[in-house]
Amino acid sequence: MLFTPRPPSKSVLTPCIGVCRLRDDGLCAGCFRTADEIAGWRDYDDATRQRLIDDVLPAREAQR
Repeated sequence: MLFTPRPPSKSVLTPCIGVCRLRDDGLCAGCFRTADEIAGWRDYDDATRQRLIDDVLPAREAQR
C-alpha cells in the first residue's frame, strides 16, 4: 500500500481586525461577530467559517 499525503487544509482565517469591543447590540465593533461566535471560532469547520464571512457578517455590517 502506497501512502499518499493529503495536501494541507486551507483553513479559513478569522475575520478579526483587532478592534475587539462588544457593542451594546452584542456584536463586535470590528468584525461583527457575537461573543459566542468569537469564542467558538476555532471549533467551527471551514464551511461554517466561510458562510459567516461570506454571508452573515456582511449582512450584519450592512444593517448598522
